[in-house]
Amino acid sequence: MNGEVGHFEIPAKDFERSKAFYSKVFGWKISESTMASGETYTSLVTTETDSKGRPKSPGAINGGMVKLRKPFTGPLITIVADDINASLKLVEKNGGETVVKRTEMGKYGAYAYFKDSEGNVMGLYEYPKM
Repeated sequence: MNGEVGHFEIPAKDFERSKAFYSKVFGWKISESTMASGETYTSLVTTETDSKGRPKSPGAINGGMVKLRKPFTGPLITIVADDINASLKLVEKNGGETVVKRTEMGKYGAYAYFKDSEGNVMGLYEYPKM
């Protein structure tokens, strides 16, 4: 799975307005859950998922919404990593930098954010170990 685009995030100033926009325009299902950190995460479900929450259709991805703030000033692409820490080492070795180090989400896996060699903020996601 390493290297696949697996998720996206859309920054929003006004979550209620943004949730209404995406549900009305595209029919996305929107739900909120509490992460291990206690923060609420807004999920954007664009396609049908299996019992593990993974898209059933090949190539389809779901996403989420994050608060619009630096460094999250534009849409984010999240790449699946078998080992986030190893990926972050490669990012740094090849001209990028870590923005948010590996962060555990309990049963939901882990995430991190980095800047690529061009300054684009991107995400990394590691599926939970089963």
